[in-house]
Amino acid sequence: MTEAGPQQRRRSVPVDVGGVLVGGGAPVVVQSMTNTDTADVEETARQVAALAAAGSEIVRITVDRNEAAAAVPRIKERLNKMGVGVPIVGDFHYIGHKLLAEYPACAEALDKYRINPGNVGFKEKKDRQFGAIVETAIKHGKPVRIGANWGSLDQELLTRLMDENARSPSPRDAREVTREAMVQSALLSAERAEEIGLARDRIILSAKVSAVQDLIAVYDDLARRSDYALHLGLTEAGMGSKGIVASAAALSVLLQRGIGDTIRISLTPEPGGDRTLEVKVAQELLQTMGFRVFVPLVAACPGCGRTTSTTFQELARDIQGFIHASMPQWKRSYPGVETLNVAVMGCIVNGPGESKHADIGISLPGTGEQPAAPVFIDGKKVATLRGATVAAEFKQMVIDYIARRFGQAGAGRTAAE
Repeated sequence: MTEAGPQQRRRSVPVDVGGVLVGGGAPVVVQSMTNTDTADVEETARQVAALAAAGSEIVRITVDRNEAAAAVPRIKERLNKMGVGVPIVGDFHYIGHKLLAEYPACAEALDKYRINPGNVGFKEKKDRQFGAIVETAIKHGKPVRIGANWGSLDQELLTRLMDENARSPSPRDAREVTREAMVQSALLSAERAEEIGLARDRIILSAKVSAVQDLIAVYDDLARRSDYALHLGLTEAGMGSKGIVASAAALSVLLQRGIGDTIRISLTPEPGGDRTLEVKVAQELLQTMGFRVFVPLVAACPGCGRTTSTTFQELARDIQGFIHASMPQWKRSYPGVETLNVAVMGCIVNGPGESKHADIGISLPGTGEQPAAPVFIDGKKVATLRGATVAAEFKQMVIDYIARRFGQAGAGRTAAE
């Protein structure tokens, strides 16, 4: 199987979303969505800022009622005062046409609109209300994501396709017909938007479902039948490891096939959990697959009977946390630091070899072994650390290595401080 890379990705029409390029060969963009009440300006602005700080390059907010629409310009103003320039997307359902018309400041403040052709309007109102949103987007120069969703599919379209299938001499499985309705809903809506006057480079499509195999099949079809930029995401992925595994399984297959210009990992947060987890997972997925680099990689062994001591586990956690906490400053001081590879290994079996492959690595002694931890830099052993200060000494060696390799005059002192 040929390894997919940026040069082999499906070539889609590029879309500018508030200064962030989606598609057209640009790196796959990470995005997220708030779960605050948008009418609460301070809370929403804080969460947008947190998601942006975690690495979300586009953030979507719910605009579901008058109070939310009225709050959008104030949220944008608050973010500007905080120095947060992340593009903001408005998520509209049912009354989006009304809110955009009645709150022009909201329409102008947003960087993109997201609409679902399945619930933008019903029967004779559907085309009129869809058209009104598109016309507002044209007026304000905003792109639109047309996002079909398995849970709110255009029922008229689905019923028609089901009836046609029932009359066919070789009827297809109902699930296959539903997937076709998803694809057609997105494509027909995009075609209608272009007829109204929305430029092709102002349209992003998505077709979200909650089952891995369905998502892969839908996006395969969508990619084959259009050149619109595509947003990937497994909707209702779930909580914890289930949501992470399901999303990674679906998106990794599509990304490996060169499909997808922007992604979201839609995790159900634990009660009181950190919303930014979904951003971290999206970044780790892209970095693990080799599509983008966000933070230095820390390789650590899983542990076994030779590593019953928790020393290497604590050091791996300490180093990982130290790197993540230091990255905002390091990125400013040390261009390219995100490509760093660090190894924290637990015993002498594979530890020295893995450490040699990293830029800087340490191989801790296993249980019962001599309390000596060799450190390797650029494949060569440079030191052996011993005693209770191993963690502190190794962290300082990481700092010194970063300053030496990625720093400029005076940068090493800045990082150490």
